[in-house]
Amino acid sequence: MAVFLRRIITCFSLCVLVISCEYATTNKSELDERQILNTISDRLYAGIVELDTSRLPRSVEGGKVRFTSPGSWTSGFFPGILWMMASYEPTKKWSDKARKYTELLENVKYETGHHDLGFMLYNSYGRGYSATNNPAYREVLFTGAASLASRYDTLMGAIKSWDRPGKWQYPVIIDNMINLEFLLWVSKESGDSTYMDIAISHADETLKNHFRPDYSSYHVVDYDTVTGEPVWRGTHQGLSDSSDWARGQAWGLYGYTMMYRETGHVRYLNQAKSIAQYLLDHSNMPEDLIPYWDLKDPEIPNTHRDVSAAAIIASALLELSDYVKDNQQLTYLTAGRKILTNLDRLYTYENDDIRLFYLDQSVGSKPKNGEVGVPVIYADYYFVEALMRSLERQ
Repeated sequence: MAVFLRRIITCFSLCVLVISCEYATTNKSELDERQILNTISDRLYAGIVELDTSRLPRSVEGGKVRFTSPGSWTSGFFPGILWMMASYEPTKKWSDKARKYTELLENVKYETGHHDLGFMLYNSYGRGYSATNNPAYREVLFTGAASLASRYDTLMGAIKSWDRPGKWQYPVIIDNMINLEFLLWVSKESGDSTYMDIAISHADETLKNHFRPDYSSYHVVDYDTVTGEPVWRGTHQGLSDSSDWARGQAWGLYGYTMMYRETGHVRYLNQAKSIAQYLLDHSNMPEDLIPYWDLKDPEIPNTHRDVSAAAIIASALLELSDYVKDNQQLTYLTAGRKILTNLDRLYTYENDDIRLFYLDQSVGSKPKNGEVGVPVIYADYYFVEALMRSLERQ
């Protein structure tokens, strides 16, 4: 009798195991990162060959590729994508293209008129140096970091984003958080702690002055150049001064996740987790997690989504999952991969005449009716980065 019961128990356990395995298989993520990256690789390389140009693609408007100059804030994203493809598919064809487009940006290292050098140089020369150890790339990065640091003022404790006399005294935008990774890298590479001190000061001032009690973020904070205190908080690209511009929220999440990685300061981790919770729990966040361009647009759901914001959020959530445990880790991983799955299923650019872009339906600046509902290069950049991060976490 005892033997019979043991056999029944063993049989039951095996059945449970088989059912559990089948359940896990049928309910696993349907995201196939390699298949998507392979498709992007084929499409993008064909697009470059067909185009045969050294101009830097930025977006598509009116059915035509819109190119940009090396001095634009978006100039580093295309070479950055090429370096990521060279990492994913280590062949000379990708490294040659990545070098070609990266070296168009060399003179950006002298730019002192705005804050975007991290976007421009770290995404291009930074990824290039990581791949090649080219000393000329290192020199560009060091010179560029000095140019960016020249916009820091100890009174405000932050890096000035734009020079707009007559409109703002000392504007600092949430986007500026992304440029801090550039300074942190140069600080570690050079041994000069000045750059790290600037990055930490900027992140702390932004944490203190940009965020509302619910962890949503203002786009712009203007500082008084006499007192060093904020005198105005509002937006330049969102719906209104009190609204939640989606890409701005994404920049904050990405920026504080990165700051925790680079410094280990728990206040940055707590901020990133709070922003993530705000986004994932937002009453106007759609089921597919591709946010509306502004989460307080009264036209929701009859308004534009912003695929670029979704791609940034996905990449940030996947990294953030490394720094938490258990249910929170699963929540971030699941949400990040859900975004990637839905972007691939629902928001790809279906135009075989223009193969330089993979994703569609991003929003550059809706108030100015600029690049609304079209492909933009930075959406693809963060999408590729997120896919590669997802692969690393399997």
